[in-house]
Amino acid sequence: MNNLPIDYNQTLLDLKEKINQAKYESFKSVNKEHILMNLHIGKVISEKLKLGWGKSVIDTLSKDLQAEYVGLKGFSSRSLYRMKLIFEEIFEFSISPQLVANLPWRHTDLIFSKVKELEKRLFYIQKSIERGWSRGVLEEEIKFDSYTKHLNFQSNFLKTIDEKNLVEYRLEFKDEYDLSFLELEETHTERQLENALVDNIVKTLGQLGSDFSFMGRQFRLELDEKEYFIDLLFYHRRLKCMIAVELKTSEFKPEHSQQLNWYLHLLDKTIKYHDDNPSLGILLCKNKSKITVEYALELVNHPMGISTYSYSQLPEEISKYLPNEEELTRILSSGLEP
Repeated sequence: MNNLPIDYNQTLLDLKEKINQAKYESFKSVNKEHILMNLHIGKVISEKLKLGWGKSVIDTLSKDLQAEYVGLKGFSSRSLYRMKLIFEEIFEFSISPQLVANLPWRHTDLIFSKVKELEKRLFYIQKSIERGWSRGVLEEEIKFDSYTKHLNFQSNFLKTIDEKNLVEYRLEFKDEYDLSFLELEETHTERQLENALVDNIVKTLGQLGSDFSFMGRQFRLELDEKEYFIDLLFYHRRLKCMIAVELKTSEFKPEHSQQLNWYLHLLDKTIKYHDDNPSLGILLCKNKSKITVEYALELVNHPMGISTYSYSQLPEEISKYLPNEEELTRILSSGLEP
């Protein structure tokens, strides 16, 4: 159509955004009702079993529900018992059903089957909601024990961050990061590590968190006609601060933290906007001595944490028979067998 109004394209974009938002909210609403329905079924089954119903009765109930709702999954005997178990554990530990209802049921089932401690369960529930983890990502985070990695994160936040914000800051970072997706050799240079992280920036951001925005690599700072370069620079939308990441392929040394401390000072003096929070540093190294890190951080006056990175790659005798990322993409797009 010719001679469209000047504001037509913007109006179309606004309407599309509104429609997509409505579809998303509708999906969330349907999912929430589905979760609450499953919990109600679990509650009823729990009560009936206490009144004397046996396994055969539950099996009959399963068959009748499946016959009534043909094609609707989730009413097998096993699924009904899972609903009962999850309801009982939510009730026992006083977990809010409304919180659980924000997640797809398969996420909830995975968390309750793999994780037993209350604090861990709440952590994975909240992180899945905040970061929109797929079930596959959630499963990897549980296998990697991300909860413990967050708890063990070594930093000087206690003396550099307001107490009311401590928990929020600590839960954004890990003591150890799984970088197996980079497919690097066990021995590599810092530049190779940096290149791999940037080349795989989408996966890198997925490992760091959804609130991280990439600002650049070898980010240049200048003072008194001297240049300094930060390996990787990010901005954290929720914490509202820049995050400088320095990469070390060796064991942590105290001078590493002093170098990063200087970079943070320059960032705050020359780059930071007045309404940003103080810049924060993460030193990512191959390994570390916890006591050395503890002592070194006592000398640092800017917010900083020291993390390690690791790989969980398959043994070569197995991985050599598997398709790489390029081959896998070709297979999936063409429908061919590997």
